[in-house]
Amino acid sequence: MSGMIKETKNTVARYFILTAAAFIYAVAISLFLDPNDIAPGGVTGVSILVNRFVNIPTGTINLLLNVPIVALGLWKFGWRFIASTMYALFMITVFMNTLSPLGAVTQDLLIAAVIGGALIGVALALVFKSGATTGGADIIIKVMRTKWKHIKTNILFLAFDSMVIVASWIVFRDLTVAFYAGVAVVIDSIVMDKVLYGSDEAKLIFIISSEPTKMKQRIMGELDIRTTIIPAIGAYTKEQKEMLMVVMRKQMAPKLEEIVKDEDRDAFMIIASANEIYGQGYKDITREKL
Repeated sequence: MSGMIKETKNTVARYFILTAAAFIYAVAISLFLDPNDIAPGGVTGVSILVNRFVNIPTGTINLLLNVPIVALGLWKFGWRFIASTMYALFMITVFMNTLSPLGAVTQDLLIAAVIGGALIGVALALVFKSGATTGGADIIIKVMRTKWKHIKTNILFLAFDSMVIVASWIVFRDLTVAFYAGVAVVIDSIVMDKVLYGSDEAKLIFIISSEPTKMKQRIMGELDIRTTIIPAIGAYTKEQKEMLMVVMRKQMAPKLEEIVKDEDRDAFMIIASANEIYGQGYKDITREKL
């Protein structure tokens, strides 16, 4: 009974955070970016561009564009992955359509890009911490990674956002707003990173699971990260297991957590901060001063 109460409280708290994140996201788009013609990448950026051609609110366009994407995510990854994402999308739509009539808080493009990008970063961090996404590019790229595992996730995100920014230049015929769209994307990434992980450079993660084989295959395939297998023996049970050790950039840690939850919800996982990492993909030990 107590376990059920605790789970209910956790669910209520998670959806409260998702609601707050949706409001912050809507403030960023509806009061700072959209009214200043700044399309900050992703499906939301596409929605801003489409809005200039049809008489439909940007929030509604964003929801409509996400319907087939969410359906694809449901088909590929199941209901558990999509449920909270659907709620976040719905609340973002409601808040965006409510706030849009208020117009721009500022017409200074630099201020709009910086504040709008920062608010999006905070909102996305809260959404990711709650185990959800805002749909759109997150789902598209997750699906693409299942087909083209050799292409890194950050490259796909960069390509997607870059296409939207170039499209904004074409639609608005204004290089300045396209530039500030890029500024918003950069600020968004920096702030989200700080909110999610603070100033730590990398994460050292240990995973003990009854499903290590499939888990390590997904980590290496979807995240393009190598894992180290460490033989482990339970002190009490004397049971032999494989412990996975993973070192990764902090930005990718939520993706790994998602894989672990998908494959083994009973897995034991330790996440530690790693401030100094030397070797392939990190610092060169022959050049860095120790």
